[in-house]
Amino acid sequence: MKKKFFGAAALWAAALALLAGCAVQDQVSSTTMEQATQPLTCMSKAECDAWWARAQVWVTNHSEYKIQTITNSIIMTAGPSSGKRALAYQITKTPTNEGSATIGFAAHCDNPLGCEPNPWQAGADFKQFIRNGPGLRITATPQAAQAGVAMPPPAPVSPSGVQVSPLEQPVPLNLETGPGQSATPLTPQ
Repeated sequence: MKKKFFGAAALWAAALALLAGCAVQDQVSSTTMEQATQPLTCMSKAECDAWWARAQVWVTNHSEYKIQTITNSIIMTAGPSSGKRALAYQITKTPTNEGSATIGFAAHCDNPLGCEPNPWQAGADFKQFIRNGPGLRITATPQAAQAGVAMPPPAPVSPSGVQVSPLEQPVPLNLETGPGQSATPLTPQ
């Protein structure tokens, strides 16, 4: 009787340790959460058009699902598929009367073990890409890191403290053969 009790207790302890490990692994830094929740507001039509084009590029390059809808106010992928950890995306653009607009980001999957990539990290990466453009990316994408793609040197900083760099569009890895990718490359205007 004691052996069964201790065996069951050991099994429960192992299960709790495994779940605790998953919970720690899925934790997101406060910096990432702050970046992911900061409003994304463009201030002019030209800026809003450029940011919307960047949003299309980002979703095309990061989604395993195909883009289902693209309009002037929404970019939406298919998915999520049942049990998959891949993120499905919904990006919205809500204009204001003053000519500015707010760009919203939503990402979710359909897996009880969580999503890959983490939706908070994806949101922070998306907003960094939209604000800074492809020429000012600070970190490599996971695909580029795995392929050993070297990062460009940091952009020069002007006397006013603003980072200046040409907007070079990095070529996405396997754009023509990657899952959920279009064979037509998108570049921001």
